[in-house]
Amino acid sequence: MKRLFSILLLISCMISAGIVYAEEPMKTGSAVTSVVEEAVPQPATAPVPAEEAPAPPKIDTGDTAWMIVATALVMLMTIPGLALFYGGLAKRKDSLNTMAMSFVTFCIVSLLWVLYGFSFSFNGDIGGFIGDGAKLFLNGVGTGSINDLAKTIPEYIFIVYQLTFAAITVALASGAYIERMKFSAWILFTVLWMTLVYLPVAHWVWGGGFLSKMGALDFAGGTVVHINAGAAALVGALILGKRKEKALIPGNLTLVLTGAGLLWFGWFGFNAGSALGANGLAGAAFINTNTAAAAAALSWMVVEWLHSKKPTVLGLASGAVGGLVAITPAAGFVNITGAIVIGIAAGIIPFFAVALLKPKLGYDDTLDAFGIHGIGGTIGAILTGVFADPSINELGKGLLFGNAGQLWTQIIASLITFVYSAIATAIIFMIIRFTVGLRVEEEDEVIGLDESQHGEKAYNL
Repeated sequence: MKRLFSILLLISCMISAGIVYAEEPMKTGSAVTSVVEEAVPQPATAPVPAEEAPAPPKIDTGDTAWMIVATALVMLMTIPGLALFYGGLAKRKDSLNTMAMSFVTFCIVSLLWVLYGFSFSFNGDIGGFIGDGAKLFLNGVGTGSINDLAKTIPEYIFIVYQLTFAAITVALASGAYIERMKFSAWILFTVLWMTLVYLPVAHWVWGGGFLSKMGALDFAGGTVVHINAGAAALVGALILGKRKEKALIPGNLTLVLTGAGLLWFGWFGFNAGSALGANGLAGAAFINTNTAAAAAALSWMVVEWLHSKKPTVLGLASGAVGGLVAITPAAGFVNITGAIVIGIAAGIIPFFAVALLKPKLGYDDTLDAFGIHGIGGTIGAILTGVFADPSINELGKGLLFGNAGQLWTQIIASLITFVYSAIATAIIFMIIRFTVGLRVEEEDEVIGLDESQHGEKAYNL
């Protein structure tokens, strides 16, 4: 009976405490609190939980699914996206050869990447310059292995994703060389440039190399891809010399617009995929990418309309690509205002680089790989140092958010990448010149590289 009375007393005290708490905040030391504390014995000291060891990396199926899709999207950027974009811009007699340059590059890089490319870019570190080569031929990589740089997806997926970046970077440079470069020379260039230029630069920025340790920000490839390829485009064009028919006469603008659309579509994998997971950062990169591309296409159109009195479809496509290029390093670091500013700048500055700077300096960058990718990539890389917003990505804090040093770091990283790529490209071109030769014969150039290099025609109409 006494036990029942005690239980009822305890319950009534708890109910009273709830009523008092509902009416006004409970005061420490109140009668109700005292009764409850007396009724429910408390331990003398609360046990201190032991520090838990961090959970081991675990493959996430959602991240894995997204990264498989993103990888396929970036592959789409090279073939058919870039192939159609460049192929449509080339003269009709050189269209097929131009497409073939992108196609063969993807094939070569796909093989070399799994043999040694991935290991020297993303595994280990030797002096901040290059990887250690421990995963040659994908040694030690299995279905359950995870890379330290991408801890929620299978390492195989991370490897293939990075492969697609290497392939398109090399292919981008071809836009400056088309209509006069030997196909054999291009194949040798692909092998040497991927090995001697792309691999170390990718390691410097993304694989734990010295630019990464310096704090350079490059979310998806402003330095690694666009400045790198842009420098190679400019140097190669200067060494190759001008074409016999220097005018840009697009063979098929319908293909150009189709290719530009595929590039825009694939770029979501390029930028949003660089979050390496299905998360909010991927969402920020996705919307920034689309916004900057649209802003750049419109700003290019307006400037061209004012300058040339007509808004061309080629200008719209070029502007969109310029915006995609410029937002690439910033996509996962800036807010939407930064994306719009970067997009507008990417539509205006590259336009004048193409329309005024190239004719004034006289270099024959056939499809403006330097004007769009080199200039656009530099704009994006530097403005990342201005607009990087820590509320978007805690790893990035730019000038407008109190970190002026980040702007300087971005400038230094851009200069180092450009100078290294330019010097290495010049050396590679010298090697090619004294081995297989660089340019086709003048007669072959006049006939067109489709027939002279491949014995085929893009159009049999």
